[in-house]
Amino acid sequence: MKKRRVPGIEILSDEDLKLMRKAGLVVARALREMTSNVRVGMTTHEVDAIAVDVLAREGATSSFLGYEPMKGIPPYPGVTCLSVNEEVVHGLPSERVLAEGDLLSIDFGAMIEGVHGDAARSVGIGDLASDVEKLNIDTEKSLWAGISAARLGGKIGDISSAIERSLRNAGKYGIVRGYTGHGIGHQMHQPPDIPNYGSRGKGPIIEQGLCMAIEPMATLGTSNTDILDDDWTVVTTDGSVGAHWENTITVTKFGIWVLTEEDGGEETLHRLGLPFGPLSD
Repeated sequence: MKKRRVPGIEILSDEDLKLMRKAGLVVARALREMTSNVRVGMTTHEVDAIAVDVLAREGATSSFLGYEPMKGIPPYPGVTCLSVNEEVVHGLPSERVLAEGDLLSIDFGAMIEGVHGDAARSVGIGDLASDVEKLNIDTEKSLWAGISAARLGGKIGDISSAIERSLRNAGKYGIVRGYTGHGIGHQMHQPPDIPNYGSRGKGPIIEQGLCMAIEPMATLGTSNTDILDDDWTVVTTDGSVGAHWENTITVTKFGIWVLTEEDGGEETLHRLGLPFGPLSD
């Protein structure tokens, strides 16, 4: 019996995937500019301003600015989410001054011709404490473990399981459960949810044309989080530092295509022994 697709899952055409790549390149370029220019003494509002400039230069629209996830939550006020240390995700751009040893997670989304790209990087401000640096490296590795598990005909749970295994094998980290990766396309957030924990062989099937934002979030302590009074900023309940890495990907008949890496993920995928699968790049 043929399995029914989960309601809300969008399967994109090849032409839409090429547009997704354009949006992903804007995201990749903005993240490169932010991570290479951020420094001690800069405010998170100044980091956000770098992304504003990139959007204007690229002729793209922010996926985040004005976003309202539900009634009663104020529209998001920036083009980036800038989360420092115990702020895991959704930190608001502000006059907070970045200090030596801070870990800054930068989440950014851009829209071109109606489709979205979404990715995140965590970057150290100056020298990081050794445990924070290891957390950041291990969280990035878990992102690529999840990406590596994506196969046509596979299941979303294969990605979730690979992320969890990677983090569990790397250290005693809290794996954030209340926030997940997600489908992406003509809407920034859409089904399927992609948790950072789970079992292989479970969940929706990975089909050609499905785009996924894979985004592990890990902490040095608890997996429990709370939301500050601004209704947006998600923090660890024990004050432990969190890291956040994300890429938007799709899987074609040729292999994996990382839409939010400037090289499409080619270098890392080849290093991991995985097929690189652009439609055109």
